[in-house]
Amino acid sequence: MHSLISRQAVVTVDPWCVLVGGVGDVPAGIDLLVPLQVWLDARFILLERQGRVGVRLEPGDDPALIAGDVDCLSLVAVNFPSFTDGRGFSIARLLRERHGWRGELRAIGPLTRDVLFYLARCGFDSFELREGEDLAAALSEFAAFDEVYQGAGDRAAPFDRTASAGAAGASA
Repeated sequence: MHSLISRQAVVTVDPWCVLVGGVGDVPAGIDLLVPLQVWLDARFILLERQGRVGVRLEPGDDPALIAGDVDCLSLVAVNFPSFTDGRGFSIARLLRERHGWRGELRAIGPLTRDVLFYLARCGFDSFELREGEDLAAALSEFAAFDEVYQGAGDRAAPFDRTASAGAAGASA
């Protein structure tokens, strides 16, 4: 079983269930995470049932396909199937910056704690870690760096701008 953390805390109970089987097999009232194709095929059925609905995106999925649904969904989970597949970072930025996603954005897959800082910078706010990760140590990763060197989805000012602003203020 994977462990789940947010940017602030360990999540002890994950209310989301991953769809296994058909949409008609799911009891009402359960928060349901479905693959993109299921969402596209059964959107109206899923919206009529009780319980929240989330979509799971794979690295090859186009986030623009859910751009018109950002007000209907409660969670978007982006899968990172391997350490070397970084397409999920781009999906996160597109969802946050181009498609207006303001809800929970979860990174899932065999994640290690050393990528959490970068995932958070791209807009992820919850993270499913691989089994055996030290969750307390994982939470400390969000403060791993005091400065950043380039802009990202979190809007943190890059180091050179911060340093320039400080130098300009000191000479004034």
